Order: sequence, then C-alpha cells, then structure tokens
Amino acid sequence: MTDENHPTPDDDPAGTRARPVFRTGAEQEWEPIDLALAQGRDPTPENIERARRELERDGAAAIERVVP
Repeated sequence: MTDENHPTPDDDPAGTRARPVFRTGAEQEWEPIDLALAQGRDPTPENIERARRELERDGAAAIERVVP
C-alpha cells in the first residue's frame, strides 16, 4: 500500500504519471514594488528603493524570506 502523496516507482512502471511541480515565490520575475507590497509596506519611493536594493543584494533570497 502506498501513500498517494508518495507513490513508489511500482505504482507507475511506464513513468506516465505527471510529476508534481513545486514552485516557490522566487521562480517568477519580481519588481521592487511587488516585494515592498509583499513585505506589507506602502509603495512609497523609499520602500520601493529599499526593496530594489534587497533584490539586487539578495536576489531570490529576498523574495523567499517573504513569500513561501
């Protein structure tokens, strides 16, 4: 018996079952305003600039801290 969330190779010997696709928030393109809003900040020029610097410095990690 298998758990539906954890199928074994014997459950699909032909390999035809679709594999789950796991995504994080960082897999898409983010603008500084998007990051500022996701952080719960108002989209002021200062907050957008802070988010831009975070994206430049940390890349995807800046987003992953906020969006799972």
